[in-house]
Amino acid sequence: MRLIKCPRCELNYIAPEEGYCKVCKREMKGEKQQDEIEMCTICNEAPALPGKDVCLFCLKEMNANAGRAEDDAEEEPVDEASLGIDPVSGMDEIIPEIDEDIPQREYDEIENDLSLEEMGEDEAEGDEDEEEEE
Repeated sequence: MRLIKCPRCELNYIAPEEGYCKVCKREMKGEKQQDEIEMCTICNEAPALPGKDVCLFCLKEMNANAGRAEDDAEEEPVDEASLGIDPVSGMDEIIPEIDEDIPQREYDEIENDLSLEEMGEDEAEGDEDEEEEE
């Protein structure tokens, strides 16, 4: 069985014995197209609000819960000692002293090896070498 395009819209395919596609038949009768109603993704019982994926009831409940969570966070400060975490007063305690671990001469060599300027110069030299070889 071979399908043909609808002679009216030339978009939908129909069987040869049908006159028009379902969409065109509905339009010719004057019926309005029914939009599919999206259901709430949380409760799957009520239709979702336009532009949202949740219904009005679930949206109100989510907003109320968010307000309660903010209130709870403000009322109960977290005690770091009870969590077993040592409080850090500043970044100085986190970053180790590099000069003490590595002698200055070696530190300068490492810094030069990792220098972005020097890497750029090396790449430029490499590009020149490749052009000369060609």
